[in-house]
Amino acid sequence: MGCLGNLLWFVFGGALSGLSWCLAGCLWCITIVGIPIGIQCFKFAGLSFFPFGKEVQYGGGAGSFLLNILWLILSGLPLALEHCVLGAILCITIIGIPFGLQHFKLAKLALMPFGAEVY
Repeated sequence: MGCLGNLLWFVFGGALSGLSWCLAGCLWCITIVGIPIGIQCFKFAGLSFFPFGKEVQYGGGAGSFLLNILWLILSGLPLALEHCVLGAILCITIIGIPFGLQHFKLAKLALMPFGAEVY
């Protein structure tokens, strides 16, 4: 399911989702202070392009918490809303449920990207 799911995902919406993360990364990399946040966005753009077969584990400390608060205010909400809306639309049909669940996984990641590791 991983290879076929990733291929279908990329063709039918994953490319748009990944480009959203890339755009957020480019905007964060404009400033020197935002470069670490932009690099994290580029890491998760790869996950957003091909999410099947990958797992996200959350962790982190005080630094991750502070960056997540800053991220949530400036960039996290639009990305999370995009993933939630697309996930809800895809879950209307039985065939779209696995793709909708991937969008919900990415929505959670869009709310708390710092301290998260992709395996």
